[in-house]
Amino acid sequence: MSDDTTTPSTPGQQEANIALQERFGAAVNEGNLDLLVDLVSASNVDHDPAPGQVPGPQGYKDFFGEMRTAFPDLGIAVDHLVADENNVSFAYTLTGTHDGPFQGHEATGKKISVRGLQISRFEDGKMVERWGSSDELGILKQLGLFPTS
Repeated sequence: MSDDTTTPSTPGQQEANIALQERFGAAVNEGNLDLLVDLVSASNVDHDPAPGQVPGPQGYKDFFGEMRTAFPDLGIAVDHLVADENNVSFAYTLTGTHDGPFQGHEATGKKISVRGLQISRFEDGKMVERWGSSDELGILKQLGLFPTS
């Protein structure tokens, strides 16, 4: 867990971290989740894990594997990104079509589009911490799995 200290930065570290975050996003978008092992520290701390999510790269592989089963055309598009030497923060739009089981619900065939935010902290070329939030209620409403009134 972070103690709010930062490690000394090296020239180009900000750009390198942005590139790592972009590789993470590409791995998710392409469904090549085995790449996450090279991008996420084994001691990674997710401050907003999914229910039952295990720590480290395996937790992200499992989570995004389930999401890609539920939404085979899952896409995450970065809308706005800011970074410093250790952190990459971005707003994104998540889209997909519900063509597989999701949280105990059979496929509805409905499309979703929701917003989210994430902050990733990097050390030694790997993500070591993550904070984030997606519009989970928006997903359920768009799928007709939660009353809108």
